[in-house]
Amino acid sequence: MFKLFAAAVAVGLALSPTQSMAQAKYPVPTVTLATHSSPGGGSDVFLRELVKHVQPILGANLAVTNVTGGSGARAMAELAKSPANGSIFYATTPTYIQTTLLSKPAVGFDQLDPMVIVFFDPTIIYTRAESPHKTFADVVADAKKNVGKQKWGAANPASLERIAFEKLNKITGAKAAIVSHEGGGDLMINVLNGTLDIGVGEVQELRSQLEAKKVRMLAVLGDKRLPEFPDLPTAKEQGVDLVVSKFRGLAGPKGVPDDVAKAWEDAIKQALASPAYKAIYAKEALEPVGMGRAEARAFTAKFAEEVKASLTELGVIK
Repeated sequence: MFKLFAAAVAVGLALSPTQSMAQAKYPVPTVTLATHSSPGGGSDVFLRELVKHVQPILGANLAVTNVTGGSGARAMAELAKSPANGSIFYATTPTYIQTTLLSKPAVGFDQLDPMVIVFFDPTIIYTRAESPHKTFADVVADAKKNVGKQKWGAANPASLERIAFEKLNKITGAKAAIVSHEGGGDLMINVLNGTLDIGVGEVQELRSQLEAKKVRMLAVLGDKRLPEFPDLPTAKEQGVDLVVSKFRGLAGPKGVPDDVAKAWEDAIKQALASPAYKAIYAKEALEPVGMGRAEARAFTAKFAEEVKASLTELGVIK
């Protein structure tokens, strides 16, 4: 394993004799799953929960590592030159597409191979519990009244959430300062200490602070309310036509063998069907997808075209 990922933190699950037999069917004994997210961020949480359920099925030891910097550019560059033998994958979100379109790094999303799409992930606008803004409509009204005064936090400069807030500025004329972070964990701190008026993230990032009653959710950026939070209205219901579609998956270096791709597709589908994992991801409001490589490739290409159109509409790219 190349140096950047050598410090991966293994998720320690002892393999039973049955699992050891399954391990022999996978071409390598250890698989590294890399994310550009900082510890506690959405992709970090996603991977660390995923490995608990996939590792016994896949029959290989799975390890998670955080490769921050460049909004995914650093991780993509290292992944692209890694062995295409099933030993390394990257946690994909819309960020790796946007980083490619905005920053034009030497290695972009199109030089990696989508392997699976695991979830669609609802996006939440939230604030600290003591905030004077009780609803998303309150935030919008204040932003319009006090143009240029608010501060909004997004995970990183190339995130889908950052684009959403750029759209929100355009829709409302708020001219709020949008502050970027390396991940959701860093962002959360600045919402909690009052540096930011609002932040945007996923339920799994917010869970512990929600349970501690430290944050208040203001809106879901989707077409419908979440089953677990039926009282949380959408942004559209509060007068702002803003919808975000987010996914979570895995990509590998180009050239990963078909049998490895199939092993991951089967393992993901089996994990998603398990009652234990269902209980976890349902609580996090994640929508299971389970696309294999062929579907993931087509989905990613279409999603990239839609993101490019949005960035062009905003005047961010030409």
